[in-house]
Amino acid sequence: MNKPMKLLAVASAAGALALLAGCASTPWGTTTYVAQLQPMNTAVTGSATTGQATFTERGGQLVMDVQVRGAPANIEHWQHFHGFKNGQPATCPAAGADTNRDGIVDLIETGPSAGTTMVPFIQHPASMDIPHGTYPVADASGAYHYRVTVPVAELQAAFAKQFPGQKLDLDRRVVFIHGVPASTRLPASVQSLGPIPAQVTLPIACGVIKKAG
Repeated sequence: MNKPMKLLAVASAAGALALLAGCASTPWGTTTYVAQLQPMNTAVTGSATTGQATFTERGGQLVMDVQVRGAPANIEHWQHFHGFKNGQPATCPAAGADTNRDGIVDLIETGPSAGTTMVPFIQHPASMDIPHGTYPVADASGAYHYRVTVPVAELQAAFAKQFPGQKLDLDRRVVFIHGVPASTRLPASVQSLGPIPAQVTLPIACGVIKKAG
């Protein structure tokens, strides 16, 4: 092989190696969804609960990561994604959702815009154990960080069993953060689910899940 051909071969090999290196560092097959959490019912909480929920799907695993600030301190906060059983896109409720005009958008009043509670962000989300799962507790500053990894197939199977014919469809859902102290006085008009106290289910932040990029 003459010198020019040798140089061309070396250059080609170097280019191929660079391409392979680039592929190795590229998160092929990764899909990310993000919800920016905006405060709700601030007159009740006395603070603005904000944060971000990120859902990263890669290699058959879903990483659920929720970071919250400004929540009522030192209590457990229920958190879930909500949506519609027919797959229509959910949205966060506006102030007008307060149909009984008591100054509070309670859980039941979120239904027309956000649908129903679907997946709990607990230690084992695929258990779908909404009322009995262990939820994160905010620290003294009102902050917490929740992170868990769950097999997508396992969560999808549990979801389809609970909501026949439906897929996770994250970009059609919204994230809610709930909860104020048990001592919080609420009007009798504030509704909850069954025997669950309204202080537990009161929405304090909401964010629409959107596909990143």
